[in-house]
Amino acid sequence: MKGWQFTKTHEPLQLVELEDPKAAPGRVVIDTKAVGLCHSDVGSLEDEGWMALMDAPVIMGHENAGVISEVGEGVTDFKVGDRVAICPTGPSRTAPGYAYDGGFGTKIHAPAEDLVRVPDELSMEMAASATDAGMTSYSALFNVGQAKPGMNIALIGIGGLGQIALQAAIAKGIKNIYAADVSEKARELAKEIGAVEVVSDIKDLADKDLDLIVDYAGFGVTTSDALEVVKPGGTVVLVGMGKLETTINTTSFITGAKRLLANVGGTPQDIADIYELMAAGKLNPKLTKIKFEDIPEGIEKLKAGEVQGRLVAVYDGDE
Repeated sequence: MKGWQFTKTHEPLQLVELEDPKAAPGRVVIDTKAVGLCHSDVGSLEDEGWMALMDAPVIMGHENAGVISEVGEGVTDFKVGDRVAICPTGPSRTAPGYAYDGGFGTKIHAPAEDLVRVPDELSMEMAASATDAGMTSYSALFNVGQAKPGMNIALIGIGGLGQIALQAAIAKGIKNIYAADVSEKARELAKEIGAVEVVSDIKDLADKDLDLIVDYAGFGVTTSDALEVVKPGGTVVLVGMGKLETTINTTSFITGAKRLLANVGGTPQDIADIYELMAAGKLNPKLTKIKFEDIPEGIEKLKAGEVQGRLVAVYDGDE
C-alpha cells in the first residue's frame, strides 16, 4: 500500500510504501475509495499543538469511505465487498489519520465498531465528505446546539462543514438561518443554498436576535465576536479549530448569561442521518475532487483559502 505519512509539525507529508495490513480480530481492511481533506489537516502540519493528538509517524486522512477487502475474527456485521465509511469519533475512541493510518493511504485497518454502511445510491466522495464535515456539522447544530424551527440561527464559515449544516437546517424546516464568511465565493454559495442573509462578518448580524451561532471556522476572533453578537441567554457552539485559542469578553459573557459549548465529531448515527438526507436529495454539498497524488497540493490550496466546498481525493477508478 501507499500513503502520505505525517512525521512531525512543519514537515511536508512523505509518500511511503508499507506492507498491506492484515485484518486483526474486531477489525477490517478497507480499500480506500475516497478521503476528505480538512482544515484540521492543515492545522496538524502547521501547529505544534496537534502533535499531542498524532501517533506519529502516521498516514493522515480521517474522512474515509471505501470497500471492505478483508474481515478479522469476530466481525459478523460486515463482509468483504461492503461499502462502508469510518466514524472518526466512533465507539472505539480512536481516529483514523491520528491514532492509526488513515485514508491518505490506499488501505485502512479500521475497527469494525466504527463503521457505517454507505447506501448504494451515494458516491464514495459524498460518503467520505459526510464522515467528518457531515457528521460534525450535523451534531454541532442539532445535538449540541439544539437547533429547531423558529429559532434565529447563524453559521460562521460556509466551507465543508458550514455548507452541509446550512443545507441540513433548511431541509429540517429552519427558515431564519443566516451565514457569515470572509470568502466571497463562500457567501455566494450560502446565498445559493438559501440563507436569508449573508455577511462577511458575524458582527453585521448583531441586530438579528440570534438564539444560536455555530462557529465552523474557529479562528479565534470568530468565536469571541460570536459571543458578543449572540443574544442574552443565547448559545455559541465552537466547532472549527482554525486557531487553537481565543480571548473572550467575560463581562458580556457573564452578564448576558451566554453559553459557549464545544462539539467534537459525532456518532455513527449522525453519519447515517446525513446519508439519509443525501440519499433523499435534500443535501448535496459542493465537492472539489482531486487525485491521490495531489493530496499535498490540495492541503496547500486549503491553507490558501482556494477551495470552495469540501475537498475530496478520489482514488483511481472511483471518479
